[in-house]
Amino acid sequence: MALPALPTHLTLELVTPDHAVAHEQVDEIQLPGVKGYFGVLPGHTPLLAVLGVGQLWYRRGPDKTFVAIHTGLAEVLPDRVTVLCRSAERADEIDVARAEAAKQRAEAELKKPQMKPEDFERVRIALMRSLTRLQVASRTRMRG
Repeated sequence: MALPALPTHLTLELVTPDHAVAHEQVDEIQLPGVKGYFGVLPGHTPLLAVLGVGQLWYRRGPDKTFVAIHTGLAEVLPDRVTVLCRSAERADEIDVARAEAAKQRAEAELKKPQMKPEDFERVRIALMRSLTRLQVASRTRMRG
């Protein structure tokens, strides 16, 4: 009995509570897992992963698309990746001035003395989000 052929592409479904961000056939995806980034190619072993704040990218041919995401879940199947996350912004959708202002606010908060542990974690995540958004936004400018 012959083994089934491996899929040649992945269907990416990227969804937030507000809207669908992507529904595309792609060749490769990189996701920000809470324990580090991981890549997915067609034929990947099924898994369920918790996602953190970070940069997701996907490639179709030579073109990469970058997305800043904020926590969620990813279901990986051999021919499909479904990402459910709190928020997701493509590089060209990011308001750089707003992200820079959020970064400055978070940095100022971190300098305050005697911060409560729960406040520290909230501010740390806000800083990570703003830095990720700025990093992803720079991807559009680099492409020129």
